[in-house]
Amino acid sequence: MADAEATVGEVLLGRIAAQAAVLARLDEAVRADEPDAVHRMRVACRRLRSAFRTYRRLLAPGATDELVAELRWLAAALGRARDREVLTERLAAQARGLPPECGPERVAAELEDWGLTEYRRVRPEVLAALDSPRRRALADGLAALLADPPLRGRAGRAAGPELARVAAREQRRTAERVRSALAGGADGPDAVEERGRALHEARKAAKRARYAGETAVPVVGKPAERYVGRMKAVQEVLGEHQDAVVAAGALLGRAGGSGEPFGYGVLYGLQLAAAAGARRELPEVWARAARPKLARFV
Repeated sequence: MADAEATVGEVLLGRIAAQAAVLARLDEAVRADEPDAVHRMRVACRRLRSAFRTYRRLLAPGATDELVAELRWLAAALGRARDREVLTERLAAQARGLPPECGPERVAAELEDWGLTEYRRVRPEVLAALDSPRRRALADGLAALLADPPLRGRAGRAAGPELARVAAREQRRTAERVRSALAGGADGPDAVEERGRALHEARKAAKRARYAGETAVPVVGKPAERYVGRMKAVQEVLGEHQDAVVAAGALLGRAGGSGEPFGYGVLYGLQLAAAAGARRELPEVWARAARPKLARFV
């Protein structure tokens, strides 16, 4: 565990330095198309962006705006490849579990061929991003920030209480979005779309809360680890909902050209069921993450 007397600014800089190092190390792994490399680089981008946004009150106004924008750009460039990879893995695995009358192997093979074609189409975007001046400027910008941190006076406060305060704030923020997502009960197309957006926003809030907890772990230890675990559980339920909705949309676009339309229809039904199951599960999972004492690290 880190020094219990550390300031919150020191903890924040440690988090930024660690994730910047991860980002730098993964360049060659992504170029070599190593398994999970794109995902890990994308997560490092998200963790850095979240750190800058969540702890912005510790930093000089506007000091990290450009870095946040560039991290968003890089994550988006990586995301198109990663999203297709995840979608293909999900649907092909589910297809192989279909009954024989659904043509499981044929459906799985079609989906894998489609996924590979799509991945190859967007892969050059990833390499172009890594080779771009923007990527080099982002690395230089992170190094410059760490060399001369634009910390404000409040960054000198003791880490423990400040980290707990931020965790409680992110917990409340997530609560607002979860309540909004659970409030929608109408079934019309517009209402369903609005509910989907609300659930997606709740997922992003839970992820940001989780990352805030991760920042606190080196100082706080087990209480922060429990917080991270509960927020991760919320994020995963909401992530399953999002993945199912995206997969359902992809299947609608693919079914017409398949030799096994019945198999695609069954797969589509599985996505709708998975999304509905996630919505049913959310209140119970959130109840465990919503307890006020969860964020009382000190």
